[in-house]
Amino acid sequence: MSEQIKTTAEYIRTATGDYRPEVGIILGTGLGDFADRIEAAHVLDYKSIPGFPVSTVEGHKGRLIFGEIEGRRVVAMQGRFHYYEGYGMQQVTFPVRVMALLGIRCLFVSNASGGINTSFRTGDLMVITDHINLMPNPLIGPNMAEFGPRFPDMHNCYDKELIARATAIAEREGIKLQYGVYVGGTGPTFETQAEYRYFKAIGGDAAGMSTVPEVIVARHMSIPVFGMSVITNCGLSDEIGDHEDVQLQGRKAGARMETIFRALIREL
Repeated sequence: MSEQIKTTAEYIRTATGDYRPEVGIILGTGLGDFADRIEAAHVLDYKSIPGFPVSTVEGHKGRLIFGEIEGRRVVAMQGRFHYYEGYGMQQVTFPVRVMALLGIRCLFVSNASGGINTSFRTGDLMVITDHINLMPNPLIGPNMAEFGPRFPDMHNCYDKELIARATAIAEREGIKLQYGVYVGGTGPTFETQAEYRYFKAIGGDAAGMSTVPEVIVARHMSIPVFGMSVITNCGLSDEIGDHEDVQLQGRKAGARMETIFRALIREL
């Protein structure tokens, strides 16, 4: 796997003329429109990149976009990979390893999630302050020591300084933010009411099927992370969600999330 990561990174360097991104961005369900507004220098389809998985989920276009946001060089994943698609955890997190070799020094992650906290409403933006992992840990197996230690610390998974900056930006722009703990489960079923009650009991504020593996791998490599969830449904209510509605709510909230991301990137 280590050799494949290096081979893929070298292919991308050649394909992009050695483009060196400073920031990595992973865009979740319904949030891909942000990537369309990047001043793109290079766009690579996942299927054209050796060793890269291919996204199979509707709403994930499956493109790696290199370009500029607010004068900073970025690489954005327009669509991610999920454990429920049948990929192993090393495949799910493979792009994060590759982005690290390409030079990113900060990772922004986003997702669509179900609200657990009863004060949340559909369309809210939640800054992720911590997570609870209910998926297989992507670091299980032999440690790739060239990337990080065997037992990485997870105390500051979501960078406190970036959270403080995002708070200041939101206040300045008049954007309401929620804050909370993200529970990462395997999917692909949406959670039952009993599962939502369980997640609430163990300290969760929102639940989804992604993000946590990528964050663990980023922190294994000591890359600071900022994470944000779009609350696309409220799990403890009687409303019944589906994937189409998740995409719709994600797109609606995407503009506010983009404002936060852009300002944060500008201030890095």
